[in-house]
Amino acid sequence: MRNAAFLLLLIAFGANAVVVRDDVPDLRYRMAIAEFPALADLPGEGHGVLIAPQWVVTAAHAVSWQHSVDVVVVGGTPRAVDRVVIHPGYRKAPQALIDSALESGEWEAFFDFIAASDDIALIRLAEPVRDVEPVRIHERPARGKTVRIMGRGATGTGSRGHALHGPNRTDLRQGYNEITVSEGRWIGYVFDAPPDAHALEATTGSGDSGGPMLVEVGNEWQVVGVAAWKRALVDGTGIHPGRYGETSYGLRLGQYSDWIETTITGARTAGEAR
Repeated sequence: MRNAAFLLLLIAFGANAVVVRDDVPDLRYRMAIAEFPALADLPGEGHGVLIAPQWVVTAAHAVSWQHSVDVVVVGGTPRAVDRVVIHPGYRKAPQALIDSALESGEWEAFFDFIAASDDIALIRLAEPVRDVEPVRIHERPARGKTVRIMGRGATGTGSRGHALHGPNRTDLRQGYNEITVSEGRWIGYVFDAPPDAHALEATTGSGDSGGPMLVEVGNEWQVVGVAAWKRALVDGTGIHPGRYGETSYGLRLGQYSDWIETTITGARTAGEAR
């Protein structure tokens, strides 16, 4: 039972690599970092995206579990980290809530708790990045738009899903989906099976939480959110992450534009005061 709980928590919190269609060659999903150099790799696993010369945005849970985040890789180059700022509204699920769900088999309260948490963090780099262009935040409504996702984490295909035990860092892949949820702090999409799917339909997997969710505006990719969690399919035989039909969610950055601006501006002002 404890192992089952751990795996469910892993699926709920450990979102985003790229799980792909069964009928499309994996090679079509592979990408080079040069296609989106603003992608940040966190230590071990997890991602973020460069939104200002000295700032990376990510999911809070992608950094909160790590002993330290001293270096992140942006554009393929390691960058020293000055500090990590976690949103004060971020909350980890209490053990009592997890135990209650284990005993009853009812997980809705647990998912409600996750959905009410401000799962966002900012990473301030020690030096500004000069060789990579930051990505602008998309603050307008996104429902119905095509979203581009990417990651280096667990992978698989929609009929089988991905392995529960990793590996959670693999080759870099990207894919697409359609945003069907855009309300409050969350945006989300459903992993559809062919033929009712994007030509490069994909969903998130375990290992790359905090990765960018992008929408195209003219000739520019803007970040609308960072991948956070998902409702993997659960039935009497167990948990099935990465299968057709699951819903993936990301933090909608437009909801946090004031906090992001205040954090960046406050750090800049403090630096000038010193």
